[in-house]
Amino acid sequence: MMTLGVFVREATEALQTLYPQQEARSVALMLTTTLLGTRSYTHVTEPGWPIPEDKAALLDSSLVRLLEGCPIQYVLGETEFCGRNFKVDPSVLIPRPETELLCRAAISHAQNMPKPQGRPLRILDLCTGSGCIAWTLALSVPSAQVTAVDISPEALALAASQQPALPGEDCIPPVFLKADVLALEGIPCEGPYDLILSNPPYVTISEKAQMRRNVLDYEPGLALFVPDSDPLRFYLAISRLSRSLMAPGGWGITEINETLGRETAALFDGEGLRGAQILSDFNGKDRFVSYFRA
Repeated sequence: MMTLGVFVREATEALQTLYPQQEARSVALMLTTTLLGTRSYTHVTEPGWPIPEDKAALLDSSLVRLLEGCPIQYVLGETEFCGRNFKVDPSVLIPRPETELLCRAAISHAQNMPKPQGRPLRILDLCTGSGCIAWTLALSVPSAQVTAVDISPEALALAASQQPALPGEDCIPPVFLKADVLALEGIPCEGPYDLILSNPPYVTISEKAQMRRNVLDYEPGLALFVPDSDPLRFYLAISRLSRSLMAPGGWGITEINETLGRETAALFDGEGLRGAQILSDFNGKDRFVSYFRA
């Protein structure tokens, strides 16, 4: 019978063909803690902990997928974002820690901005993907009405099926709508919206060479890439949608390509919005642009 200590050691060694040692160990521990319900230290305190046969088979098949390059989040079918668990599959991007900063900034703004008269606070999430931004805002600002848009039917189905609420949490569930953000006249949304958020595709095709295989082979290119000839295409659409759908005094924030911060901020200013500001992530990289409508 396989023991926990042996599995963690052997899985870590095998995964070092794809990841640095510490990351390989973290992936092996994510696998065991999720599938076995053990702690991250159980393999140290109880290395002889016996793995049941049915669980051993599941661990082995999962490890095979990992060694093929499949991200651990897709293997497990879930990931953590802003302290809640969200379902993920290859129809949606795996939420990144940086995007949590976008949500935190939006939550803070929503909680401190003047409340609209005669209606609830309205929030619009463009290019919603897994719905992690929409659900996080809905649960963190429970009186708000959140609308989320994406072009992918598969992503929208997954987003609508999420159940990320923690014990005791409640909210108005987001409304998920199919639409192409680039086709401005085809957005079936009625404003005004007080907050508009987005994490759109922004990786240029030429940047593919710098990306890991597990991203390129498994995560949806539709949600990642833009042509080198038109890298700001989504920001132009977002700025124009903000101009038409955002309430006076409304606020927006969007995730950006770190190499195009100044150009992105200038675009929002050039489209008649105000106060475009570049915000950094926890690595000091240009990661977001915020703006408002006067």
